[in-house]
Amino acid sequence: MEYMSEEGYNKILAELQYLETVELPRVRDAISEARDQGDLSENFEYHAAKREQRRLLGRARFLQRIIEHARVIDRSLLACKTVALLSKVEMTNMVNQSQMIYTIVSPHEADIRTGKMSIKSPIAKALVGKKVGDMVSVSVPAGTLQLRIDNITLG
Repeated sequence: MEYMSEEGYNKILAELQYLETVELPRVRDAISEARDQGDLSENFEYHAAKREQRRLLGRARFLQRIIEHARVIDRSLLACKTVALLSKVEMTNMVNQSQMIYTIVSPHEADIRTGKMSIKSPIAKALVGKKVGDMVSVSVPAGTLQLRIDNITLG
């Protein structure tokens, strides 16, 4: 079971629907056109379209499994006293005094460029359950981070 936001669930559902209604029919047409060209053993277009079809079907199966096991979190039931899934955490790196703001999300929603950090990341694991004012020490590939939690809100 994978907990996620309604926004993340809807994004995955939209991608799956797009694959099923646009991309897979496009590839099926390309396969049909390539098949009509004759000898399949040396038909590059046919083999390329089949590879693309396998890739798209694999992605669709992956998204279906996510949807089957997903549980959408009711935001109204969440509290902001401690860091948890869907918490927006403002923190300070005590080494260089830089400010960071991240929302803790499911691994399938994670996108560090938009400020969404996977709950399975080392930093998020260290933050979960902590309160405002707590200091957290996290081991990352670049070394050890010393973080102070400045604020927790609903992400």
